[in-house]
Amino acid sequence: MDNIRALALKDKSKIKVLVVAEDHQQRMAFSDTVHSCGFYLVDCVTPTQLQDKFDGYESAIDIWLIDSDYDEHLATMTAASNSVAVLVGFSQAPYLNEAQQYAKWQRKLKRKLAQMLALPTLVDNSIYRDEVSDWHYVVFLGASMGGPSAVKAFLDHLSPTLPISILLAHHFNQTMISTLPRILNRHNDWRCQMITSSQRLRTGQCLIAPIDKQIVCDSTGRIILLDQAWVGDYKPAIGQILKNTSDVYGSELINIIFSGMGNDGTQYLDLIQDNDSQLWAQDPSLSTCPSQPQAIIDSGYCTFIGSPQALAEKLTDYIADRAANDTPHSFIVSDL
Repeated sequence: MDNIRALALKDKSKIKVLVVAEDHQQRMAFSDTVHSCGFYLVDCVTPTQLQDKFDGYESAIDIWLIDSDYDEHLATMTAASNSVAVLVGFSQAPYLNEAQQYAKWQRKLKRKLAQMLALPTLVDNSIYRDEVSDWHYVVFLGASMGGPSAVKAFLDHLSPTLPISILLAHHFNQTMISTLPRILNRHNDWRCQMITSSQRLRTGQCLIAPIDKQIVCDSTGRIILLDQAWVGDYKPAIGQILKNTSDVYGSELINIIFSGMGNDGTQYLDLIQDNDSQLWAQDPSLSTCPSQPQAIIDSGYCTFIGSPQALAEKLTDYIADRAANDTPHSFIVSDL
């Protein structure tokens, strides 16, 4: 009881939480809830990963959220960490695109944590606020070799007053990615910035996915920053973001693939097609590196090909047509 009282008095950002779950969706939902409570997420792992990483955790873990078999190994680890609370087992989280059901699940988990930790404010307060979004369309930009000039040309011909918000994923190293906002902001009125915390999409804004941490989007326009690295060779993983956004926005999604090398993003095109999401590409003949847009075109799913300027004009016309038909849609622009 004394430990719980001490934890209740602690700065929430210093309360350390470790998530252990077999299921990927459950790990994401637990992680999102930890962030929304304002806690510090130490790690989010499977039981197998925990076995390899446990000795590397530098400090005590206050709270364990476990959705796995609570075997003797886990019991030994939780005891060794001097934790204040251990929650084993919880109902399966809905997908993030099921906003109403997901919000209900998250409130239930927060109530459970509030009871365990004697922190009633967890139920009433959140670092996220329910706000009415000011965008009708989401544009996801992905980029790689030759991408910066293509994306900048696209933004230069696209009005920031349109009811859209832009999300950019670009294959760069850590040093170069930090200069990208300055490159893209020149000579236009778009607000380009790196994603350094969980936040919401906004009109007139171009948010750039980090290289070292995953992000996930939900149907309310939140971009949730996870304390875990991207999986695979590509960082950020454009294919992973495309799958997430296609699941969330469905027919309200447009993917535009710009200049780049490789085939990141092509692995989920069947799924994107099934969700009635649109897919466009930069003209390979006008790309510094044509292999990525060409791979998209070769898939047979690409419905528009053009220069960065033509893509911006197509997007503007598409929004106008949708507005005339009173059918709001969301867009993703991927530039690899």
